[in-house]
Amino acid sequence: MARAIRPTGVEHMLGDEELIVSKTDLKGRITYANDVFIRMAGYPARELIGAPHSLIRHPDMPRCVFKLLWDTIAAGQEIFAYVVNLAADGSHYWVFAHVSPTFDGHGNITGYHSSRRKPDRAPIERVKPIYALLREEEARHANAKDGMRAGHDLLTGYLRQQGVGYDELVLSL
Repeated sequence: MARAIRPTGVEHMLGDEELIVSKTDLKGRITYANDVFIRMAGYPARELIGAPHSLIRHPDMPRCVFKLLWDTIAAGQEIFAYVVNLAADGSHYWVFAHVSPTFDGHGNITGYHSSRRKPDRAPIERVKPIYALLREEEARHANAKDGMRAGHDLLTGYLRQQGVGYDELVLSL
């Protein structure tokens, strides 16, 4: 399944009433994918289940945003984000994601749940230049982890300067 997929620039859109739903374990491996996710991602269910959710990571998506996402949900909080995903055929699709931890009866995190819907175009056009700046910062560093940390520092510094949290920024776009 480890294959290099090149983005084609072809965009597919979710229907207005469609919802992508997936669940992962604590390591980010997909444990559930609904039919809409399977169709949009373009992978057979047997290839999605057990695969890391990063399987659909588009190279235009800054790694630091995923760091923020994972840090947030691992801390037991929910997060909203605009995400561009890469399908198996190289096409892409934007989503407005709501990701939250799943808890057992004792309050322990047992996994994560994500619901994604079709985003409005205006916020996507406003988030693209922000993501471009974050990717540029990440690319300035030879080491990917150093780049991700630098992008994360840039993002959190921007949020502090604006006096907002990431969710507030996303919901204001």
